[in-house]
Amino acid sequence: MKLNLKIWRQKDANSKGELVDYTLDGVEGDMSFLEMLDVLNEDLINNGKEPVHFDHDCREGICGTCSLQINGEPHGPDRLVTTCQLHMRKFKDGDTIVIEPFRATAFPVIKDLVVDRSAFDRIQQAGGYISVNTSGNTVDANAIPINKHDADDSFYAATCIGCGACVAACKNASAMLFTSAKVSQFALLPQGRVEATERVQNMVRQMDLEGFGNCTNTGACEVECPKGISLENIARMNREYLSATTKG
Repeated sequence: MKLNLKIWRQKDANSKGELVDYTLDGVEGDMSFLEMLDVLNEDLINNGKEPVHFDHDCREGICGTCSLQINGEPHGPDRLVTTCQLHMRKFKDGDTIVIEPFRATAFPVIKDLVVDRSAFDRIQQAGGYISVNTSGNTVDANAIPINKHDADDSFYAATCIGCGACVAACKNASAMLFTSAKVSQFALLPQGRVEATERVQNMVRQMDLEGFGNCTNTGACEVECPKGISLENIARMNREYLSATTKG
């Protein structure tokens, strides 16, 4: 395939960026999207030009770092996949592909297609953990009875990889789906109930401090999420938050 690429190039966080045109020939359908960018970068380097900077790590749909806006969609036209799992067979010979970084005030561009998503880390640090004293004789977690549906829902919420597609897909750049997934995975389990009140208040407070927008329930976040995280988690977090703020 021969493709026309329009790629966002930005020297650093303080520079003005722009879309730059590239033409790439010999793209195979079995290539992943990131492999296609690797081929482009090899050509650029061989011609003495600076390669396109983009984030990646595991390339197995686990780490969540390969976050790209492709033709206006987070992770591209496929569903339930990350950018590294998107294959070039989804495109046709002669296609024009616009590749941009995720757009959100809370995700400032570092360089080219790389954005700073440390806001998610700070939300997680605000309460996405269980601080239980484990000194002495502890009870095996498997010995604690948990409703099967609750255990399944907790597991599904925990599959969130924090890629930021939910933020990029939302017209308000809301982080409600991410935050609610991190709240839900503990709220559904007895081990997480001890700190439930502080957890949801702290995480929501940090989410607001980071500058993410409000949720208006359009559902774009769930559609674009590579792990299919459900909007039910947002409803659960809202209930948890209401309960926490009315206690005492």
